[in-house]
Amino acid sequence: MVSTYLSYNSVVRNFRQTMTRVAQQPDVARDAAYYKDNIGKVKTVDDLLKDHRLYQYAMKAYGLEDMAYAKASMKKVLESDLSAANSFANKLTDKRYREFAAAFSFNGTDTPVAQSADQTDEMVGLYTATVKRQVEAIDEDSRYYNLTIAGVKTVDEFLNNDRLRNYVFQALGIDDSQWSRDTIQKVLSSEPSDPTSYVNTAWVSRLDDINDQLVKAQADLSDASTKISTYTAQLSQPGADMNDLRAKITLEKLRYEKSAGEMKSHNDAITMIGRYVDLAGAFEFSPDGTLPAGVSAQTDANRTTMNTLFVNSKGAVYLAAEEEYETLAIKLFRSNIYFTSSIDAFVSTPNVYNFALKAVGLDPEKVSAATIKAVLKSDPNDPKSYVHTLDDERYVQLARAFNFDGKGNLTTPLVAQDSTEARQIAKDYIIAKTKFASATEQVALRAKADKDATYYLNTMADIGSVSELLSNRKMLDIVLVARGLEPEKVTNEYLAKIFSSDLSNPKSFANTQSDLRFAEIAASFNFDKAGNVARLATIGPQKRDQLLETQNKYLQQNLETQQGDTNPGVRLALYFQRKAGSITSAYDILADKALSEVFRTIFNLPDSVGAMAVDQQVKVVEKYLKLKDLADPVKLGKLLSRFSVMYDMKTNGQSTSPALSILQGSGTRISEDTFQAIARLGGRR
Repeated sequence: MVSTYLSYNSVVRNFRQTMTRVAQQPDVARDAAYYKDNIGKVKTVDDLLKDHRLYQYAMKAYGLEDMAYAKASMKKVLESDLSAANSFANKLTDKRYREFAAAFSFNGTDTPVAQSADQTDEMVGLYTATVKRQVEAIDEDSRYYNLTIAGVKTVDEFLNNDRLRNYVFQALGIDDSQWSRDTIQKVLSSEPSDPTSYVNTAWVSRLDDINDQLVKAQADLSDASTKISTYTAQLSQPGADMNDLRAKITLEKLRYEKSAGEMKSHNDAITMIGRYVDLAGAFEFSPDGTLPAGVSAQTDANRTTMNTLFVNSKGAVYLAAEEEYETLAIKLFRSNIYFTSSIDAFVSTPNVYNFALKAVGLDPEKVSAATIKAVLKSDPNDPKSYVHTLDDERYVQLARAFNFDGKGNLTTPLVAQDSTEARQIAKDYIIAKTKFASATEQVALRAKADKDATYYLNTMADIGSVSELLSNRKMLDIVLVARGLEPEKVTNEYLAKIFSSDLSNPKSFANTQSDLRFAEIAASFNFDKAGNVARLATIGPQKRDQLLETQNKYLQQNLETQQGDTNPGVRLALYFQRKAGSITSAYDILADKALSEVFRTIFNLPDSVGAMAVDQQVKVVEKYLKLKDLADPVKLGKLLSRFSVMYDMKTNGQSTSPALSILQGSGTRISEDTFQAIARLGGRR
């Protein structure tokens, strides 16, 4: 038989090729294909437990094949909330059960909400910044106006400057969307005190007639109102001609509406004429549209009045900027957005709708609700979606700020990494940075790790693409450390290739690397093929990274099992190598008989060490093994090479390793009662 040393090193040196050969074996390939094709059909824990092939595949992937019979307990494991310390899976001392529970999302991933807390905070910040910017813009507009109007010499020069013209129109209340250049040009060239000027002959001269028509319309409206009341009262009188009275009421209502419309039209005309007179009186242009020599377009008094009118027209902006008003608006938005359950609810809640539109710089009075609905149903990452046809970044910003699907219903936040995954990365990072620290180092290292983890969680909401992630080396380093990798040995260029890989293609760059963790890292982020953040569909109860990790673990379990059939020592070495990254203390080694045997074999310790008191065994482990070495690939490799040599020496003449029976389960089953007892023991740790 080939030595353990040669066999183990052959597998390690050609790990990816060996895994590929295992994956191509007919029985392994059939099981893998079945799992991939059918896991998407699973909706509940019971669905998984009822499908024997899916269930067996998953259990084997996580080294729990010998516990497949305990479905009642495994159901509790899968239904466990891993964020709750007292959940069933967390009470079990064996980490495999937590890993198995973490491989599925039966408890859901991120909850569908109109906005996540990060999105709400960002919108509030955006609103505050927009209000401040609008106030500053008012001051800037006045500064520009005062500086520029002094140099204007003709009416045409004034009208050709959109910014000047809009300033004056806003100040005087003239609708910028409906104005005639010829009319405004003539008004500006008029002298209100001259009865023969254009503004007086063309507009002021109409006032008497308009006022007469207004008086008539008011009289008609009053008469119609009186008759409607009279006819309505007659309906209740005995012998009333109901049909005739109702017909009269209908006619009078029509007359009432017509008179009301005429009154509005006449009042609007009177207001407009007054504004034209104000416009003419605000400037010093001659009838030919020029200025007399040495005369400015406006007197100082008129310019000051224009500034005041403009500022007054922006009263809503100043009101929004007042601290008390702004605080109230923010409070109402935060409280109402939490209860927003659909796009229709969003549009029909003014405290949410108006706040959101103002935050991105849109005027709720000038944008239709239909447009906003279409925007919020759009996919901002799809360049062909409706929001991009508007060619206005404000609408794109609005679409990104909320979580609605194409039907207007709530969906999950659009984030680079789901919150559950991000929290796990943060947790694993803290463990990795502190697990081998001495008592004197622990406090400082923990504080630094906590700070980094918080940075990771807070910054994730701002990551919108692969390129943004790759440009933040601190974020990358946290992920790499959390996954047991050495950041200094991984370049951005390498990671760019990993993230640009097609994870569904076995031949892609990420899927052909010897270290499976890189593909799993890529799968843990929600990036589409273009490298943008996207909402990736789950595969039944598993997210993309959960499925990939399950598939990889299944192949590795098969590899280890097959190697063990030929040489149990190789299986033990591969098992130790796989588990080394999760070892945080001597207790982790002592709690696992297979890991314990590898440890004793490496240092040529007798099996009787395993019979010593636990505290004594801990001292033995700490005496011979630097746990920190297990995080160093080179040192770990040397330890396992030593193991492979010592194993052959130790087991020479033995046909079966005692620990191999542990890895295989050796046919020993744990009863349901014992399983529950283990859970209770785990809760008292």
